[in-house]
Amino acid sequence: MEKIYYPNRKEWKDILSRPTIDVTTLYNVVSEVAEKIEKEGDSAVREYEERFDKVKLGSLAVSKEEMDEAGSLISSELKESIVAAYNNIKKFHEAQKFQGKKIETMPGVECWQKSVGIEKVGLYIPGGSAPLFSTVLMLAIPAKIAGCKEIVLCSPPNREGKINPAILFAAHTAGVDKIFKIGGIQAITAMAYGTESVPQVYKIFGPGNQYVMAAKQFVSLNKVAIDMPAGPSEVEVLADENANPVFIASDLLSQAEHGPDSQAILVTTSEELLLKVEKEVERQLALLPRIDIATKSIKNSKLILIKDMDEAIEMSNMYAPEHLIMHVERWEELSDKVVNAGSVFLGQYSPESAGDYASGTNHTLPTNGYAKAYSGVSLDSFIKKITFQHISRQGIENIGGIIQVMAENEQLFAHKNAVTVRLESKE
Repeated sequence: MEKIYYPNRKEWKDILSRPTIDVTTLYNVVSEVAEKIEKEGDSAVREYEERFDKVKLGSLAVSKEEMDEAGSLISSELKESIVAAYNNIKKFHEAQKFQGKKIETMPGVECWQKSVGIEKVGLYIPGGSAPLFSTVLMLAIPAKIAGCKEIVLCSPPNREGKINPAILFAAHTAGVDKIFKIGGIQAITAMAYGTESVPQVYKIFGPGNQYVMAAKQFVSLNKVAIDMPAGPSEVEVLADENANPVFIASDLLSQAEHGPDSQAILVTTSEELLLKVEKEVERQLALLPRIDIATKSIKNSKLILIKDMDEAIEMSNMYAPEHLIMHVERWEELSDKVVNAGSVFLGQYSPESAGDYASGTNHTLPTNGYAKAYSGVSLDSFIKKITFQHISRQGIENIGGIIQVMAENEQLFAHKNAVTVRLESKE
């Protein structure tokens, strides 16, 4: 890992740069797939499944028999863990329910909001070497709580045409019943355009590789909404001189094993701790099954020594990390100063993996600095708020003159007239 000592503020922007992927270069591939799927539907999806996922499929949908079988293919220990995580995630997201109330802005003018679930949503769940069954819970649970009427889930099948059974069990636990064996670009575009089998949705959620990210961005230009801009995953650890280097190294590596383009950063006030963490990362890295991936990620990662924690917080807010772990004794005080982060983990016993799996918070978070303007996925991500207003005769008499003056000064005389005819009416 690159070591940087007491960097000048002018250097921070370059130091905190991320490994980036320009997915616009993939738009030609995406547009070709999207055009064919829009025209040919299921047959095109099957064609791309055979080309990209190396599997020849009959039905694209997961059958009831496959769903029933999934529970018998995973351990009881994993099933119990998924159910426990489900309960925590559900509890946290149920507490986010919107409670709208009617407000009388002036006598006779009453306004309010109603929360409505997005009717049709699509969830993309990566498979492959790290099937993200935890993401099923993170997306399907708030979708169900929000009242989304149709939840469509796509995940790539293996060479035998099967979806990972843990993904299916998590989907069953969360109440998802429309599941399709489709991966990559073809999954995103099938949900965006709709096919004979796959319902067209209004918003698409979920992580994926660079092709999935490109497809999501492409379809968001003219077809559907997406959860948020996405980039490689990242973590930043803030640590003081009393932090545990073993814990910190484990946090850095738990992020590094996500993918070769992930980034892990340590910002600390202690040179002694920095050097201990460096050695501990090397020791733990050698023990990881995903050592090849983590080793590539570590090359994007940095160990930064700064003068004090106030400067560390300032640097962190500039970086706006997806995950921020605060290995500091003064975490209660310092956490109040955090303004840009996706999800924050406080104290030495709060690993990022807790939020990734089971504490209850959502792990679908803004990356690449988007935490400066975006929130992570929450119940709000699956709802719309519709505003209502009722104006009585008294209300239009109270507010009418204000509207007339403003409309006239904007040269919008039909707007003014819509009030005038009501004020002059004898009804």
